[in-house]
Amino acid sequence: MSSTEAPPFFIASVAPSGQQFDAWSNQPLLLSLEQGGLDWPSSCRNGTCRTCIGQLVQGRVRYEIEWPGLSAEEKLEGYVLPCVAFPCSDLTLRRDS
Repeated sequence: MSSTEAPPFFIASVAPSGQQFDAWSNQPLLLSLEQGGLDWPSSCRNGTCRTCIGQLVQGRVRYEIEWPGLSAEEKLEGYVLPCVAFPCSDLTLRRDS
């Protein structure tokens, strides 16, 4: 792997429980959460229903869709939609109950 390639996965955790899971760089966070055995709410899986919304406490994500179903204010406050967010670093995600 060259220094410019992203690692295959990052270490992610859910706050406040501290549960960890492997966040694969080539798939949305929601799939990684599920593969890690964590229960995370979801519905549409395309970034529109907002069922899976959470707050990124630490780390970075990217989107492959032009604009996920988040307001500009929500994005500034660190909210993400795990169904369409791909990890770019180790991260901590907090679920909006």
